Amino acid sequence: MEAPELVALLRGRRVAVLTGAGMSTDSGIPDYRGPDSPPSNPMTIRQFTSDRAFRQRYWARNHVGWRHMDQTLPNAGHRALAALERAGVVSGLITQNVDLLHTKAGSRCVIDLHGTYARVICLACGHTMARSDLADMLEAANPGFAERAAAVGGIAVAPDADAVVDDTASFTIIDCPVCGGMLKPDIVYFGESVPKERVERAYELVERADALLVAGSSLTVFSGYRFVRHAAAAGMPIAIVNRGPTRGDDLAWVKIDSGCSPMLALLADELPAVARTA
Repeated sequence: MEAPELVALLRGRRVAVLTGAGMSTDSGIPDYRGPDSPPSNPMTIRQFTSDRAFRQRYWARNHVGWRHMDQTLPNAGHRALAALERAGVVSGLITQNVDLLHTKAGSRCVIDLHGTYARVICLACGHTMARSDLADMLEAANPGFAERAAAVGGIAVAPDADAVVDDTASFTIIDCPVCGGMLKPDIVYFGESVPKERVERAYELVERADALLVAGSSLTVFSGYRFVRHAAAAGMPIAIVNRGPTRGDDLAWVKIDSGCSPMLALLADELPAVARTA
């Protein structure tokens, strides 16, 4: 596979990377809006906080799905970006994903824009705990639930670590062990704002780079699209690799309609040698 215009655009430049759910499809995690994505209605923060039935539904589905995500391995695209960082081509990356696959692949400068599936926070007192610790508590309160759910319909996991589970009405949820408050996964829900400090770090990462590469994001959500607009306003070269159209196509200097893994693997092969001679 060849993409000479993409290689030429990024040659000799320090590249900031923004990734979305399409980055992880080759690891078996579906995206929300790709051409082959199933219909999906992610839970909003208002639903989660206002109705115990929604929280019950969320934690039941998450209890089944999170271990699958925890065991998911990085794909060739994740590994390529980690290699490009080691080679000094990628200066850092911003990911809209909560799956930690960039970190698993060895990338070091990673901003998890929407948080990660692996931590839980209390909305009342701010206490945080590992998702694995909560899993033990949920299993004790709901013995055998995950196994029964998997036996009924298998496990189909969404980008936020949900699994498709029909019967959630019997699931017992756990409150904060410190204050009894509401526990929430430490991820940014639809309708919720990304923490200001995290956004500022992401802007700084973009500003320190010479080019921006978007991989696997439709840029439909403003939390990621803002960085493309920021780069464009500064006159920075922008490349987009994504299956299907994106909200930022008119701002891109180069747009490649492709899956991420083959294109990023190509860049890992081509750009390090170029960067060393630049």
